[in-house]
Amino acid sequence: MRSYDDGCPAAHALDIVGERWSLLIVRELLLGPKRFTDVRSGLPGASANVLSDRLRHLEAAGVVARRRLPPPAASRVYELTEWGRGLEGIIVQLLRWGARSPAIPLDTKVGTDAVILTLRSLFVPAAAQGLDLAVQLVIGERFFSAEITDRALLLNPGMIEHPHATITTDAETLKRLTIGKRSLGVALHAERAVVTGNQDLAERFLDMFRLPESAGAARPDFER
Repeated sequence: MRSYDDGCPAAHALDIVGERWSLLIVRELLLGPKRFTDVRSGLPGASANVLSDRLRHLEAAGVVARRRLPPPAASRVYELTEWGRGLEGIIVQLLRWGARSPAIPLDTKVGTDAVILTLRSLFVPAAAQGLDLAVQLVIGERFFSAEITDRALLLNPGMIEHPHATITTDAETLKRLTIGKRSLGVALHAERAVVTGNQDLAERFLDMFRLPESAGAARPDFER
């Protein structure tokens, strides 16, 4: 990996995380530690050799650390260091900035972590006016708690004891139900989603996310 050989802190930051896949590895670790196979599952376009190389580089730089989970798991995981977690704000701003692109590839598939972080970034507080709400999201075998209070969203891995609604779906369908504005009824009919609890509140939750205005020409709609 070549250096910019520039004393500017921004150039030094890019020496650390500017290589292809590096920031996306950080994205994959923002929601918690992962095994190598789980990181690779979230980045299917990267080869195992490239991911290994980037992880070694990030570990040497102090952005990522490795540790072994206690039994019965007893597997090695990668996690962000305290300094590495400081990149979350940068990832969020990149998500918001990229979402304004008129050429954003809306129909390209995304992984679970990318969708959750996108929802964090594109939440519209005004749409939650006067509502306290707890929604359980189940994406594959993973659980995420979405809690809305005082027009603020807390969206994290985990379970909620008494959610108002539970939405079970896949990452791609969740993306289309939120920023793609696909009808929940259509997704339910196509068996791409299941809702238990209050369906009206589930629909209101899904409507709390918006793509920002395009920075240029009108972007194409999602394929339905």
